Amino acid sequence: MASNIGIMDSAYFVGRNEILTWINNRLQLNLSRIEEAASGAVQCQMMDMTYPGVVPMHKVNFDAKTEYDMIQNYKILQEVFNKLKIEKPLEVNRLVKGRPLDNLEFLQWLKRYCDSVNGGIMNENYNPVERRCKGGKERYAKGSQKIPKSLQANNSGDPVGLSRTSGPKQGKTYAGAGGANYEGEVLALSKEITDLKVSVDLLEKERDFYFGKLRDIEILCQTSGLESIPMSVAIKKILYAADAKESALAKAQEYLLSVKEDEIEAGAGAGAGAGPEAETDP
Repeated sequence: MASNIGIMDSAYFVGRNEILTWINNRLQLNLSRIEEAASGAVQCQMMDMTYPGVVPMHKVNFDAKTEYDMIQNYKILQEVFNKLKIEKPLEVNRLVKGRPLDNLEFLQWLKRYCDSVNGGIMNENYNPVERRCKGGKERYAKGSQKIPKSLQANNSGDPVGLSRTSGPKQGKTYAGAGGANYEGEVLALSKEITDLKVSVDLLEKERDFYFGKLRDIEILCQTSGLESIPMSVAIKKILYAADAKESALAKAQEYLLSVKEDEIEAGAGAGAGAGPEAETDP
């Protein structure tokens, strides 16, 4: 089961668009940003879809806006995890902040877990809208008229503060179609910046992961009693190589081969020296 998958598992390289598509298709939602799932309600319903009836959906609040309400949803999710014996720590204090990377990582894990249970196949007998009605309001349901302003701006292309029928709100001025285009560009650029931040965070995490591995290898090679053995010396030649143009690997291999040849010659010399003694031994 995927309850304990490594940080370098392929699950953590699933993109945000694929995660959003997975959520929207299965739960009939219209999420456009990862952080919109920060309330924990989506995660609760994904578990309810994977294990029908295991989540008390009447307690799940899809309209949760405050951190207090969101934490209540995560408490429900934690109870479900405990019931199913899923050993996955919930970093609630970070998730409720709505930071894209934290929520993306958790949703990547959740997708991997659910796919490992149902083989990635959608439960056709599950009615997400009906189950959601037992919880909070259908805040993001397809066809619902109660769509948050942030979603209206992202999905319809209308700038925030504009109405289809009444035009700009009083106190705000826009230069007709030019103002609408400008607002649309701002939204597109903001989305692009968010995507870039997520990509940078993932790359930094991958960098730190491999750096940690190299540091562990370095400490091992510096261990008393091991620092002088040929393999440790060869590894340190690679770790401490300063010239990127020369092949540190080739030098390390050459060193190991020379040590091996010396051992063979030493063994041959010892054997030759012992020969006469064996012949004269009565």
